[in-house]
Amino acid sequence: MKDYESFYQSITQPYLDKRRRQGLLLLNKLLTAIMYLAYPALLIFLFVTNRHSLMKNIFIPGLSFVGLSLFRHILNSPRPYECYCIKPLIYKETHGHSFPSRHVFSSAMIAMCYFYQNAFLGIILLLMTVIEGYIRVVGGVHFIKDVVAGMLIGIGCGLLLWI
Repeated sequence: MKDYESFYQSITQPYLDKRRRQGLLLLNKLLTAIMYLAYPALLIFLFVTNRHSLMKNIFIPGLSFVGLSLFRHILNSPRPYECYCIKPLIYKETHGHSFPSRHVFSSAMIAMCYFYQNAFLGIILLLMTVIEGYIRVVGGVHFIKDVVAGMLIGIGCGLLLWI
C-alpha cells in the first residue's frame, strides 16, 4: 500500500539529516534508559516508605506485562518494515509482535505507577511516553495503532492501582 509508504516517507523526511537522525536515536535510548531506571528507583523508594503500595506496584505491572506479552504473541502482528517497502530509522531484527507496543505499554505503566504516588512525576513520565511512542512510529518499528494501544492499555492497567 503506497499510502503508508508515502506517510512514512513524509514523517521521516526531517530525520534524513544525519545529525537529526542521531539525535532521534539518542533520545530513544535516553528515554528508554530513564524509564527502566525509574521503575526500580520507585520500587526501592516504596520498599523504604510504603511496603503496602510496593506490592501493588510489583504485581499489577508484572501481571499486566505478562498478559500483554501473551496477547502480542497470539496476535503476532507484523511490523511496518515487514509490510511495506520502508527502511526503518531504528534498526530491529524482530519479526511480528508489533501490536500493541510493549515498549510504550511498559513506559505508560511505569508512568502510572509514579502517578499513583506523585501526580506531577506521573504526568512528566506520561509525556515522555508520548514522545517514545512518536519515536517508535517515526523509527519505523511500530504503526500508530500499536503505540496508541500500548499507551491506552498501560494507562488502563495502571488505573488498577487505585482499586
